[in-house]
Amino acid sequence: MKRVIAFGTFDPLHEGHKKFLEQAKEFGYLIVVVSHDEKIQLEKKRLPRQSHRERMEKVRELGIADEVILSEPGDDFRLLEKLNPDIIALGYDQKIPEPLKNKVKKYKIISLEPFEPEIYKSSKIAK
Repeated sequence: MKRVIAFGTFDPLHEGHKKFLEQAKEFGYLIVVVSHDEKIQLEKKRLPRQSHRERMEKVRELGIADEVILSEPGDDFRLLEKLNPDIIALGYDQKIPEPLKNKVKKYKIISLEPFEPEIYKSSKIAK
């Protein structure tokens, strides 16, 4: 079975995330990496609305992921090397960060379809 990894903040978790994870799960054993609070503060320059523990629990409660783990505040590439997935699943609005593009060439990268992005987008829901 192929190992699939999906990254996300899931703050707040919504129906669009659920559809994203369901699509990713179709490709194999799904490992979901939830962004660490520190990572959100560094990258998005804001505090998360919910702690990473709360967000991880909500993702687990969906029952879609085979594993739910916490990202490291630093380099996601180390996590990829450790987990060694076959596939990296990206949401329609996710991109591989420029510094990682050359490092992830060995992985199959798939972009999944959006689910009503005019409604289910975290930045819109937060307002």
